[in-house]
Amino acid sequence: MKDKCGVVGVWFDREKNRDAAAIYIYYAMQALQHRGQESSGIAVTAGGNVIADKGMGLVTDYFNRERLQRLAGFAGIGHVRYSTTGSSRIENCQPFTVQYKGGTIALAHNGNLVNYRELKKELEAAGRIFTSDSDTEVIAHLLVKELMRNDLVEAVRETMRKLSGSYSLVILVDDKVIGVRDPLGFKPLCIGRVDNGLILTSESCAIDTVNGELVRDVAPGEMVILSDRIESHKLFRCKNHSYCMFEFVYFARPDSIMDGRLVYKVRHNIGEMLARECPTEADIVSPVPDSGITSAIGYSGASGVRYAEGLIKNRYVGRTFIMPGQDLRETAVRLKLNTVRENVNGKDVILIDDSIVRGTTSRRIIDLVRRSGARKIHARIGSPPIISPCYLGIDMATREELIAAHKSVKGVEFLIGADSLYYISLDGLISSIGIPKEDLCTGCLTGVYPVEIPGEQCEARQTRLQNFTGD
Repeated sequence: MKDKCGVVGVWFDREKNRDAAAIYIYYAMQALQHRGQESSGIAVTAGGNVIADKGMGLVTDYFNRERLQRLAGFAGIGHVRYSTTGSSRIENCQPFTVQYKGGTIALAHNGNLVNYRELKKELEAAGRIFTSDSDTEVIAHLLVKELMRNDLVEAVRETMRKLSGSYSLVILVDDKVIGVRDPLGFKPLCIGRVDNGLILTSESCAIDTVNGELVRDVAPGEMVILSDRIESHKLFRCKNHSYCMFEFVYFARPDSIMDGRLVYKVRHNIGEMLARECPTEADIVSPVPDSGITSAIGYSGASGVRYAEGLIKNRYVGRTFIMPGQDLRETAVRLKLNTVRENVNGKDVILIDDSIVRGTTSRRIIDLVRRSGARKIHARIGSPPIISPCYLGIDMATREELIAAHKSVKGVEFLIGADSLYYISLDGLISSIGIPKEDLCTGCLTGVYPVEIPGEQCEARQTRLQNFTGD
């Protein structure tokens, strides 16, 4: 699975940090690189025109000293991308910039609109020209349309009224940096303070990276404007929220604080819950790195089974090409992961992973551990079976590709080659996260979604968009 993007916005006192925006965005984007490795981009302003630069590849692959020096400005936004809507090409890189009679805006987006195609058709019928097939450009055009007849706050409100799906936005308008989070709060967004300025970012780890201090999360349905202070406008509210549970299970960095929860603690809780729900006799408990590490530590602490690394990840591997022949395919797996043979040889191993999607990777990992001499392998998974696709910002798989959509637990156990398989229960996961079930999006686990998606079941929870009338 791959998440879809990370966003950053910074604003500085122009007298004290006139040209600081780009370098802060650069380092913050590196801290968010796990959220997207396909492309990266930065847009800044020094109080006049918006200057933007973006390209394919990792942040450090594309941006160098010369590129950053050309991006002189006291305010700006940045984006790292893995495509949700829109293919992998330069035209879909963000931030998007759109010119209109009032000036230029730049916009970056984490999430996925479920009504993107309908909105794009309406805009094209009205004469709007698109340069990409990304839903982010749709949002930018909608906002520009509203800015031509409303003030900034009302323009954002009217734009949000038209959007259905997940979105956390950072927007550069004139000399202002704006953050917007959808009314259900699918995707994270938080605010921090840095020297002489403020920062918006998808995860608090990016604030730590630039030596800032986390202030708070942007609330679902809230718009914030960064200037010499944090100006807040609560535009819409819903009775319930829909925080993405996979942010806690897999996507976010464990050192991030998200909606009041330290991700590391959540994953530790998941490991403890797995140990309580399915006690298992074994010699060692070992993680599938990196996302299984914290849960494996939690499992070991709760069960008393010794923690030992049975797999070591090569963190310097790029894309591996599909190779002909079984031997060469196995070489590609070993390039990414290798066993610590002494730790697993002759041992009963509890193998902790965050999820099983298609099952092919799980089988290859289990085969690798077994060939290194493991006597038994007990797979323990930190999320319930994934039975439905995600439409709200995760590149997961189609329903046909999801192994748990068509196989029982025993069937999956057989296909991945484990001696036993146990998934954490849905109630156990919710308890580990510490957020009520009605405030989490679990559509990929239940097949029931918090927003209307054609051909899918929608929950009868009260998530209807309402104007905010107070706390």
